[in-house]
Amino acid sequence: MTSQTQEKKSFEIAIVGGGIAGATLAVALIKHGIPCQIYEQGHGFSEIGAGVAFSPNALRAMDICDKSLRAAFEKVGTHNQWPEKHDVYFDVLDGMAGGDTPAATKPLFTLTNDQGMDAVHRAHFMDEVAQVIPKDKCHFRKHLDRVEEAGGTDGRVKMFFHDGTTAEADAVVGCDGIKSRTRQILLGDDDHPAARPQYTHVYGYRGVIPMEQAVEALGEERAKNSCLWLGKGAHILSYPVDGGKTFNMFGAVVDKGDWPSQDKLTLPTTREEALRDYADFGPMVKKQFELVGENIDKWALFDTGDHPVPHFNKGRLVLCGDAAHATTPHHGAGAGFCVEDSAVLSELLADPRVTRPDQLAAVFAAFDAVRRPRRHWLVQSSRRMVELYQGRAGNVDQADVEWMHREMEERFGRVWGYELGRAIREGREDVGRRLGEAGKGSA
Repeated sequence: MTSQTQEKKSFEIAIVGGGIAGATLAVALIKHGIPCQIYEQGHGFSEIGAGVAFSPNALRAMDICDKSLRAAFEKVGTHNQWPEKHDVYFDVLDGMAGGDTPAATKPLFTLTNDQGMDAVHRAHFMDEVAQVIPKDKCHFRKHLDRVEEAGGTDGRVKMFFHDGTTAEADAVVGCDGIKSRTRQILLGDDDHPAARPQYTHVYGYRGVIPMEQAVEALGEERAKNSCLWLGKGAHILSYPVDGGKTFNMFGAVVDKGDWPSQDKLTLPTTREEALRDYADFGPMVKKQFELVGENIDKWALFDTGDHPVPHFNKGRLVLCGDAAHATTPHHGAGAGFCVEDSAVLSELLADPRVTRPDQLAAVFAAFDAVRRPRRHWLVQSSRRMVELYQGRAGNVDQADVEWMHREMEERFGRVWGYELGRAIREGREDVGRRLGEAGKGSA
């Protein structure tokens, strides 16, 4: 079946970027027999950070892309370690509560879904995905400088890389992340307001701790299962990774100043600085920072919320994943939405009516129409979530636990309950309309 599909496709796709978005798209295109090549500026497939959660919508998207992605996830994925917490996404707790035992921090409420918390170490997941992609399709140390479209119905797109080399394809998909070069190229101006992400005045700390140390400090229930600790001006979340051998934590803090660098998203800091940021929190939160290394990094959280990308497509160039819609991590959905993008775009390209290079612009326009509203929503909803976590939601009293519970459930439900099949059907219908209109125009 794959070879038959490949014979029908007379175009080749270039994927710029080898993170979760680019790698999952490549796997999906390979399944459909669609010729593709990946160009990654690093030395190999990579993802920054440690743990990443995949919610139900993301796993459904993996199944659509290719079953091998779900298999890769299951091989390295970690669930809550207590069977009775299988459906728990987060136990939500008061991070500023006093007391020195887990019993002193009972959940304010619990967020649940059908599969609970499913998390992986990013690097381990990417290692598994990389094994599915043939090596002859991968080109590393390729930093994109510019592209040129030849024009015409059969015109190729030429890519120019920083090392002086070039490559050609029938279309380019930009999967090059939050600081995307393809986004700048698509917008036609490096100074366009949406060309670069903006600092959200929140920075984060990430840390991994051996599970036995976390259990000793926090107790088994809090160490081995996913928790979200709320507070004033800061919050922290945690969950197990590495099959339960490692405790992964992420804390986010409001920054009243500006981030000192536009180019560097991480800067070195110390454990003492982190503890000062959480000085008013209870011991269950402070203990987590006391266990991380003395020298740590803090991560600037940028997004495209102030200046959303007005369109994800232009001609035979399209943006996918964080390149199109950089988001903060407060929904735990950014990586999952990247996989959604890969599922939708690959299915539209696999449409049997799409066989020629001159039809790719129509596919990209349909992808933009079906995906952009959801992606822009995520960026804004992630901002709202951090306000709820940190007592900064102006219309919500932090003491009104029921209100927070209802709003968080509604917002997470919108992430988890996405009807991916419906989106693909709507996208295919749009592709058909656009191809029909193009055909009439050329008659």
